[in-house]
Parts: sequence; structure tokens; C-alpha cells
Amino acid sequence: MKKYLIIIIIFMIFMGRILYLNRNEGLKYKELLNNKTNNYIYGESAPRGRIIDRNGVVLVDNQGIKTLFYTKLKGITIKDEVNIAYKLANILNIDINLNSLKKFWLITHNNGDDLISKEEYSLYQERKLTSEDLKKLKYERISSDILNTLSDLDKKSATIYDLMNKGYSYEKKEIIKNISNEEYSQIIDENIEGVTIELTWERIYNYGETLKDVFGTIGKIPEEKKEEYLKKGYNLNDIVGLSYLELQYEDYLKGEKDLYKVKNDNTLELIKEGHKGNDLILSIDIKVQLELERLLQENILLAKKRANTNYFEEAYSIVGNPNNGEIIAMSGRKLINNSEFKNVNTKLINTSYTVGSVVKMATLSTGYKEGVIDIGSTVNDSCIKLYQVPIKCSYKSLGKVNDLTAISKSSNYYQFKIALGLTGVNYTYNMKLATDKTHFDKFRNMFKQYGLGAYTGIDLPNETLGITGNLTSSDLLLNLSIGQYDTYTPIELFQYINTIASLGNKRKPQLMQLIKNDDKVIVQNSHEIIGKVDLADKYLLRLKEAMHLATTSGTARNYINSIYNPGGKTGTSETFIDTNGDGVMDTKTISIAFAGFAPYDNPKYSIVVLAPNIYLTQEYDYSKLYITKYISAGIMNFLFENS
Repeated sequence: MKKYLIIIIIFMIFMGRILYLNRNEGLKYKELLNNKTNNYIYGESAPRGRIIDRNGVVLVDNQGIKTLFYTKLKGITIKDEVNIAYKLANILNIDINLNSLKKFWLITHNNGDDLISKEEYSLYQERKLTSEDLKKLKYERISSDILNTLSDLDKKSATIYDLMNKGYSYEKKEIIKNISNEEYSQIIDENIEGVTIELTWERIYNYGETLKDVFGTIGKIPEEKKEEYLKKGYNLNDIVGLSYLELQYEDYLKGEKDLYKVKNDNTLELIKEGHKGNDLILSIDIKVQLELERLLQENILLAKKRANTNYFEEAYSIVGNPNNGEIIAMSGRKLINNSEFKNVNTKLINTSYTVGSVVKMATLSTGYKEGVIDIGSTVNDSCIKLYQVPIKCSYKSLGKVNDLTAISKSSNYYQFKIALGLTGVNYTYNMKLATDKTHFDKFRNMFKQYGLGAYTGIDLPNETLGITGNLTSSDLLLNLSIGQYDTYTPIELFQYINTIASLGNKRKPQLMQLIKNDDKVIVQNSHEIIGKVDLADKYLLRLKEAMHLATTSGTARNYINSIYNPGGKTGTSETFIDTNGDGVMDTKTISIAFAGFAPYDNPKYSIVVLAPNIYLTQEYDYSKLYITKYISAGIMNFLFENS
């Protein structure tokens, strides 16, 4: 009885498995069988999604161009294809590919059999020569004199024939793009077998070079990424985003191509209709962007008229909304040949600079956090002299300063005292000061909370960090406190100033606002908070108050019009450059920066401006440092007047 019961149970399990496979796996296996027994190919490129500014202005669009394709029909012969190539060559204006001539000559001249001697054929029959050996001999014997007998029509036909036979036999082959209307009409009239003319799509940039490097490039799948894209269902001849926004949002921007089934006679049956890609809506305002570019260029040219600007050639700025991290405009402009400009926008995220006193709010934050200072702490501005370290002072004697005026007047001494306080010793003139990595880490841990020295998470590939110094000394600790040691990218500085403006809430800088398909929202930027500065609000409010004082009566006065109730901080730093390309930093320069926002108590806009290597240090004069002021004031006026 037990034996029969076991048999019944096994039978029920077996039947259950069959039912499961039939119901749940049937479609899967049916699809696998279908794919094994049928050939499917995709149509040519569907248009990518557009890239649009925050106000609906199309920045990057698609242009349909007439492209000629050839599809091999069932039963067609080499002779038929040669005839097709000649028909097309009589119509098309196509560049000749010399590499295709020998192969074509063989096809049209009895496969070159006359180039092989009877003795060589005997050796072949005796298997002393292979078919590859004969082929090699034929190619070697097609001399330039022989090829010179070919007419231009022959050469064009050879090129076209070669294009007709590249890749898999059932695939559509692209012969030529952007054919003329006259060529189009003639080809239609000829009604050539297997030849079709279709629209393919290329990018057009409605504002020329503006932000073109940020938009990125498109092209064929790179060799090193073929496996990755094949797993995603791409074909190897697909056009994909290769860099920056095109790469970052490839999954959304790519179009869905028509899917065809290859029938028994090699004709195509449309199985699934494709559609264009999704539109990427940016936070960029193209009007603000163009104005920012104009201001940068105008002020770079003005600065270059001054003496001792030998090594000054580029400036950078980012404008955004500090409440959500959105970038409204971003520009890096480089002067070439004293009159022309080129985009260096991507250096905003992958090149770092010494930014100077702009970092002092982060230094104050470290002092608050570590209990070295508190609200209202005062010192008499002076100089610091450590053993075997040159004397270090503020740019001038500032008298009695507290945490507010240390920012507004840009006291170096106040920041030095914070650095000394981190070591736990009382300062005395010419003292020996022992420092270690922990003292540097206290600064850097706080700086990173604001975004300095950390990846910002901007939605662009290839973001890099600035340089974090790996040496420790008393001199370098003091330098770090005033922004003269580690370097930071402009986008790090942008995140830093936004974090202060939004009372310690750190967000990713973002270019994407929405991704849409017609009116349907596919993705929306959530503007999530990714970090919070570990500091009480009273201190964060104090920093904003100090920055307000700086822009109304301090070193940042008039960098943003006072009617907008601004806050901000300037930065000046000694920098070094390699002037002769030998890898040695041989020349000292001055770099300047500004970061601010307005209104300071309820920020609407934020800005960062940098002008690296603007002056030679030996001729340094504060009265000449106008470029960052003019750029900041100009773009902020434009923003408020047009909002």
C-alpha cells in the first residue's frame, strides 16, 4: 500500500511540475523558440529625447537627415549587387574608399584567376598551396597600374559595393547620409532593389557652443563597453551617449527603434513601432546662461588690459537656487589668442583651485564645534610667529575683531587662533607647535559636511575631488584654516555656499529638473537633503549674519547690490603655476574667488565666481581685484531684475 501511495505522490508532483511549466514558463520558452527560429532586426535610430531649459526653450534637438540603406534580398547574386552599385554610383556623390578597389576588381574580373599561373594552380591541387595563399597572391599582383585602369565610376561603385556587404547579410547597411533632394528623386525613380531611403537623426545645438561640452557627445558604442550595452539589449551599431548629460541620462534619452521580423524572402515585417526618447528638462535658464557667458568674457578682456595679468586666461561661475541645489547657469570661459573664447565648462567639476578666505565660514564652524570660540569671542588682530615658520598676518591690522567681523573684515589671525586652539596649546611668540593628522581632520571633517573636499553628487559623470594635502606641519595647519592648502573644485564651492545659505542642509547640485515624455512626467528631481551640518542653528545663523556684514560694509561690499540684502565672502590666495611645462611650479600668482547669496535671511539665488592666476604676486594690489565683483554683481542684478 505504501509503495502505491509513493507512486501516486510522485505522479502528482510530476503532473504539477508539467502544469507549472505550461502555465508559468510556457510564454518564456515560446519566446525563446521564436527567437531561435526567427531573425529580428531593429530599424535605424529613433530620435533621442530633446534637452530643454527650465522655461521650455529647446537647447538640443534632433535633425532628420535622408540616409540611404541597402538590404540584401533573398536570391540576389554578386552580379546583381555589382549592377546595383553601378546604378547608385551614377547618382550619388560619395567619397572613394581606396581599400575597397582590389576586392571589387577581383569580383569584376573573373575573381582574378588570370593572375595565378598554371604551376601555382598545380601546387594548389597538390595541397601545397591553400586557398588563402592564392588569395594573397592575387591581392599582391593587383598593381597600381591595374587599378589605374578603373574609372571614377568604377571606384565609386567599388566603394558602394563594399558598404553593401559589410556586417551580417540580413542587416540593413548604411551607404551614405545626407543625400541631396536631386539624388533622392533619381533613386526613387530608379526603384533599385533592396535600396531604401529613411530619415536618421543627428543632434543639433540651437545655441551653438553654449553648454555643448556639458550636454556631452553621442556616437557608436565604445569597444570597452560593448558587453555592457549588449546585456542591456543594444545593437553594436547603436548611437549612445558618450559623455556628460548624454551619458548620464542615456537610459531616458535614447529612442526606441522600430522592430522588424526578417521574412523568408529577406523582406521586413514591422513587429513593433518605435518612439522618440524622453525629453530632459534642465534647471538651466538659457537667458541667464548667455548673460553669464557675456559677463565672463567681457570681464576677462577688461582684466587682460591691466598689467601683470600674464598668466590669466580663464574664469568660472555657477549660479543656482540654494534651497534645492538646482543650477541655473554654469560657465567656464577661456581666452585664446587674446580675442577668442572656448568653453571650459567641464572644469567646473573636474579641476580644483586654491580658493583662499572663502572657506573661513567652515573654519569658524570648526571653532564653534570644537569649543575653541563661541558667538561673540573677540581677539585683537595681530600676527602669528611660530618656530621656523615665516610670520603670518591678516592683509592689514584690523584691530579688535569677533566672529562676525573676522568674516566681514577677513581676519587671518582669527582663523589662525582657531587652528592653534585645535592643538590645545596657548600661543606664545616663536613657539614650537606640534601638529598631527587629527588636527587637520577636525577641519576637514567639518569642511566635508559643507561639501568642501567631498564629492557633491552632481548629475554629471567624471566629477573629481580637489587635492587634499598629505603633509602635516604647523605652517600647513594655519594655511588650511584660511584656504591656502587644500584645493576645491568650483562645484564643491557651490555646494558649500548653498549649504550655508540653507542653514546647514546639504543637497546635490543638480541640472535635471524633470524627465518627460510629452506631458507625462517620468522622473522628477526630489531635491533630497543628503547631509546636515553638525552645528546648532544659532551658529549657522551667525555665519549668515557675518556674510551679510561682509557684503554691506566689509571686504565683499558691492559684490551683490545691497538692495537685495545679500551675504557673501571673498577669497584671495597665493597660487603657483608651471610657466615652461617642465613640471615645476615656478611662478607665484594671485587667484581670487567670491561666494554669496541673496537675500541672506531667505536666500533665492546663490553664486560662485573664480578667477585663477589673475595677477603676479610681486605686483599684487587689492584695488585691482574687480573681475569677480563685476561678474557677481552683474549676474545678480540680471537675476533679480528678470525674476
